[in-house]
Amino acid sequence: MSSERIVYLPLGGAGEIGMNCYVYGYGKPGEERLILVDLGVTFPDMDGTPGVDLILPDITWLKENRSRLEAIFITHAHEDHVGAVGHHYEALGVPVYARAFTAHIARNKLAEYGLGPEIVKTCSKWPETVSVGPFTVGFLPISHSIPESSALVIDTPGGRLIHSGDFKLDETPLVGEPWDPQLWAEVAKPGVKALICDSTNVFSPHPGRSESSVGPAVQKLVSEARGMVVATTFASNVARVRTLAEAGEAAGRSICLLGRAMRQMIEAAVETGVLDRFPRVISAEEVTQIPRENVMLLVTGSQGERRAASAQLARGKYNGIEMAEGDLFLFSSKTIPGNEKGVIRIMNQFSEMGVDVVDDSDGLYHVSGHANRPDLEALQDIVQPQVVVPMHGEHRHLREHVKLAQGRGRKGVLAVNGMMIDLSGNEPKVVEYVETGRTYLDGSVQIGALDGVVRDRIRMALNGHVIVTVILDEDDEPLGEPWCEIMGLPETGRSHAPLVDVLEEDLSQFMGRAGDRTLADDDKLEDGLKKAARQTCLNEIGKKPEVTVVVSRLS
Repeated sequence: MSSERIVYLPLGGAGEIGMNCYVYGYGKPGEERLILVDLGVTFPDMDGTPGVDLILPDITWLKENRSRLEAIFITHAHEDHVGAVGHHYEALGVPVYARAFTAHIARNKLAEYGLGPEIVKTCSKWPETVSVGPFTVGFLPISHSIPESSALVIDTPGGRLIHSGDFKLDETPLVGEPWDPQLWAEVAKPGVKALICDSTNVFSPHPGRSESSVGPAVQKLVSEARGMVVATTFASNVARVRTLAEAGEAAGRSICLLGRAMRQMIEAAVETGVLDRFPRVISAEEVTQIPRENVMLLVTGSQGERRAASAQLARGKYNGIEMAEGDLFLFSSKTIPGNEKGVIRIMNQFSEMGVDVVDDSDGLYHVSGHANRPDLEALQDIVQPQVVVPMHGEHRHLREHVKLAQGRGRKGVLAVNGMMIDLSGNEPKVVEYVETGRTYLDGSVQIGALDGVVRDRIRMALNGHVIVTVILDEDDEPLGEPWCEIMGLPETGRSHAPLVDVLEEDLSQFMGRAGDRTLADDDKLEDGLKKAARQTCLNEIGKKPEVTVVVSRLS
């Protein structure tokens, strides 16, 4: 029996949707050579991560084993798969492999950190392969909602693995390669030890729809519109953006792209040859010079993002352009769970302007980029893997996907972030638990989720903040009274006196009662003042705020 093994270790993306980060290894236990598949981000929300810019996978384990890492492979250019490449690259320092469109986006990510384009190696599709350490890896085309998505065929001395990436079975995707079951059957013919597979839509019972089915409905809607038409979708869905633009062009409208991500994606698609045609676009300045019924805007912000073009238009104006009564706004997208509040807020703001808002509640103007349950079954039947390992899904998705595999007579493994799975033998098993988590990009600094920064920010947001300042002389005697500043708290409380005045009076009394030991010890003094301030606030306003005490001593 070989002493070498194949291991799979998700560090992000297994037990959640987003922040994809998967490690594969081959070799002797504890000495395996490693590759990393995808290095993505997820996005913060004001409830749980206020003020945070991005959420990244915690790659501490990978950094500790950096000497064993051979390369990074990126399946496609969505942010939850490529978004952390720039942030984490210097900690890893190995080549990045991707197909042309994804490589273009990855180079832009690295350039933000002053890293050169040579780091990213552009690969061709299967049957071309790349050999790194004990691995031979090929990019196997699969359709998705962004160009040049690929599954990875990962060959090791212990057998062949297929990592599906995000996918759908679309034979007419409009942009990018169509689903090719014959090619996949050919790749699977030598035998596939494990299929590591997208689980996003495992609960959707009907076969997925093609991207080409969206066009006719969009064209009809735009052709019948009377005012200006504005449409939003995921900027990375280049096929959809072109479908929307062509509908506007067919209706005799000039097309304008608003939002940096929208322009960057179309430019990348044209530069890399993914898009062979796109309607002529005009600038925001030109929009204001022509009749609004002759204009169609394609804008960012389909998920209600506050700084995106959609939200700014909803608040009044963007780049000099304003919406007006009788205009049409189309959401050609699905609202990702958790983003509903932001999207509904924008819808209501447009409604107040008299703008007609159309979403995809009737299924006409959007199709998912992920495989539904029948499509997952079809892929399994073509690939015929020994084992199915669900990924890219919340825990409930992974568990249901395991049941689906087992119901078709295959072994299924539920592996969440931090579970290292040995795929070598006939019975996959958990061999190690690795500590995983997330780090936050907060401004320009990466912080740990457990560092307390975000926790303190939440507590201040919930409870308000009091700053208490006291000055003592060289004999530990107070000089004057303590004084307070409040933030995020009512100015008056139950006593109808200014809250600051009540706080300063109570804290002055505390200082008068404090013994010599307390006055001489900064820690004891700070603790006593905090407790007194919080108790006063509880009595006055029913809240215990965060309190910062500044003790100054004259020497």
